[in-house]
Amino acid sequence: MRDDLLPRETPVRLIDPRGDGVDDAHYTAPDIDRLRDAYRALVEGRRINDQASALVRQGRLAVYPSSHGQEACQVAAALVLDEPDWLFPTYRDAVAIIGRGVSPADAMVLLAGDWHSGYDPAEHHVAPQATPLATQLLHAVGFAQAARHRGESTVVLALCGDGATSEGDFHEAMNFAAVFHAPVVFFVQNNEFAISVPLSRQSAAPSLAHKAIGYGMPGERVDGNDVAAVLAVLGEAVDRARSGGGPSLVEAHTYRMQAHTNADDDTRYRERDEVQAWIERDPLTRLRAHLVAQDALSDDDEQRIAAGAERIAAQLRAALNADADLDPEDLFRFVTAERSSQLEEQWRMLQGEIARDALTQAGAQP
Repeated sequence: MRDDLLPRETPVRLIDPRGDGVDDAHYTAPDIDRLRDAYRALVEGRRINDQASALVRQGRLAVYPSSHGQEACQVAAALVLDEPDWLFPTYRDAVAIIGRGVSPADAMVLLAGDWHSGYDPAEHHVAPQATPLATQLLHAVGFAQAARHRGESTVVLALCGDGATSEGDFHEAMNFAAVFHAPVVFFVQNNEFAISVPLSRQSAAPSLAHKAIGYGMPGERVDGNDVAAVLAVLGEAVDRARSGGGPSLVEAHTYRMQAHTNADDDTRYRERDEVQAWIERDPLTRLRAHLVAQDALSDDDEQRIAAGAERIAAQLRAALNADADLDPEDLFRFVTAERSSQLEEQWRMLQGEIARDALTQAGAQP
């Protein structure tokens, strides 16, 4: 077995849970300015997560799969990509999507129950959020291969969770990417649970990163709550793909601090003590402690960052509390390039129902 394909026995770590730096023989921590940028993004991501969860309770979002506690993975996924690169996210990756320039309100449109993704993928180089597990991985590999045929330097970062590694699409995507040397990085956010199913029931492999070996690509493990380490490991994988080195798999070890979604009761399958233990590994407080120790984060800095996060939350609330201006014809306008006779007939029927309802409403007026 080639040693260069094997992941480490323990995940890469550059900042420990106390905020102390950790020396590594291979990876170097990002500079302070980049870590300060990451900290701002972590604070904003946490605020977005908490605000979106509140909007679910208020009935303004149909569902929200929070990435609370996983923000280091989200932030790093956005920061390691260049402008021409593409992100292929899952339903839990709203913070990463926003990090690529999509407005928070647009990133929530799909989760509010609308019929479209809420943003233009071509404008932001972000594919629509994928709800079915692992389907976006095949799309990501195809996109990366097409970019390679066009002679572009595009790298595709394909996100998924640990549960997705049990899907056939995951393995098909890995195999195709490796065989055709596609410039794609598979980023598995291993948060320990696929809804209620723990990782121990998903895989018997030493780690999910070890799955890369079978396809002839390198795998690496990283502390997913250490944003410095995730930036370093993901950054190297992206650079490798861009320089013609082919695909790789990065497994981030993190934890889903909250329920799968608002429709899930996580007390049925995990103990509170387990969740509590991960609070001490919080990516936000870890990086904050590190920056404070480096005299790189003042009280004024924190207040300014917090105020910026609050403005984002306020804008998100305002956007989702506004009543939508709905056009019923949108139900038919974008189904096909040319509207079929059957769709045209259905649209006329709906127009008749709307007109009758309007007459009824008018007649009911005093």
